[in-house]
Amino acid sequence: MNVLITLCARAGSKGIPGKNIKPLNGKPLLVYSLNSAKQFAERYRCHIVISTDDEQVKKIAAQLGVYTEYIRPTKLATDTAGKIDTIADVLAYEEQRNGLQYDYVLDLDITSPLRTIEDLVRAFEMIDSDKAALNIFSVNPANKNPYFNMVEKQDNGYYGLIKNGNFLTRQSATPVYDMNASFYFYRRAFFDLAERKVINDRSLIFAMDHICFDLDHPIDFEFMSFLFENDKLNFQI
Repeated sequence: MNVLITLCARAGSKGIPGKNIKPLNGKPLLVYSLNSAKQFAERYRCHIVISTDDEQVKKIAAQLGVYTEYIRPTKLATDTAGKIDTIADVLAYEEQRNGLQYDYVLDLDITSPLRTIEDLVRAFEMIDSDKAALNIFSVNPANKNPYFNMVEKQDNGYYGLIKNGNFLTRQSATPVYDMNASFYFYRRAFFDLAERKVINDRSLIFAMDHICFDLDHPIDFEFMSFLFENDKLNFQI
């Protein structure tokens, strides 16, 4: 079984400038996902590739023993380029370069590093045991629930619950989840589909039992830095 691990890190970032290499508790943010990739690769037959247009990202990866010849095309290095297209491009490059077809792709999101090797192994076992599944992605139980305390505008101009249900408490409502963007496993067949959607009719989820969130705004980075610097994480990444 062959697995390609992808880490996508374009140079531009409007929300948090330079976030892929921004120091988090003394290490560039990129390093945490590189370490996750290396830990997983030690257990399975994996190749690790960086998809980037940033030479500094390549330099940091090389210092950790991860070298990549791939150069992300300009059209895939914009803030409007789709992540799936970006992964598909580097997948095609690596398959041609290595003369093989991968069985799975594991994409690790650099901006959501709060994952454990146990998370990755358990999620991989889940998708590998479900031969019909196309992908699996990481989530956390949502704090808000559309059956209980999330509303939207209705046709009559007034507001009501997003989904109907007779629940008296949020805890009793149908469980819902937030995608935390930390990791995604794709079966190779996913990339042969005419229409490739992360959320599809053959998707699985892996619900983390610990905190995990991605970095969209500067305050997110400050909060994550606080957790690291004050030893507030109750798990080891």
